[in-house]
Amino acid sequence: MDSIIQRISISAIPILLAIILHEVSHGWVADRLGDSTARYSGRITLNPAAHIDVFGTIILPLVLLISGGFMFGYAKPVPINPYNLRNPRRDIIWISLAGILTNLALAAVSGMLFRLVAAASPGSWSLIAIPLAMMLRVSVMINLILAVFNAIPIPPLDGSRVLAHLLPPEQAAVFSKLEPFGFIIILLLFFTGVIDLIWPIIGFFMELFLGP
Repeated sequence: MDSIIQRISISAIPILLAIILHEVSHGWVADRLGDSTARYSGRITLNPAAHIDVFGTIILPLVLLISGGFMFGYAKPVPINPYNLRNPRRDIIWISLAGILTNLALAAVSGMLFRLVAAASPGSWSLIAIPLAMMLRVSVMINLILAVFNAIPIPPLDGSRVLAHLLPPEQAAVFSKLEPFGFIIILLLFFTGVIDLIWPIIGFFMELFLGP
């Protein structure tokens, strides 16, 4: 029980920040590109209450943490109205990439802070430094998982929206027909182990940001 409580206390804040800032970045970029739907919906805020999805933000990460499995979670999707965008085809790509790039940036910053904490001389503040270093390491990992996972071009992940708006219209129309089956495809990737292909990518960036 103590180890479970420790994992939750170390992981809760990094997971919440990674998930919330991912969604806020979508809304903020959309607002800058002409669609104020997210702003008027109160979603461009760091207040967790505006973003929490009971299952995706609380239950799922908690179950995965307790089971020691693949850490993952999600917040309520930010509402986007493409008809308000100045250049929908181009702007949707930037809005979709915003979440991925935000998580990569958070991973990089967390990695730099981790190195600073790890390099500090041990002393009386080690009781703070050790949990802080563990939180920063979790932050690197969860942000990389979110970035790499969301980059997969399967609906409704961000990578699918990028690909759909890069494809010629005819191919994009065919690709859009996958939308109703997106979650089924994602579940199949998990159950068949294909999703494990993302771990070498995550491992590469973890070593890059955290050091050997």
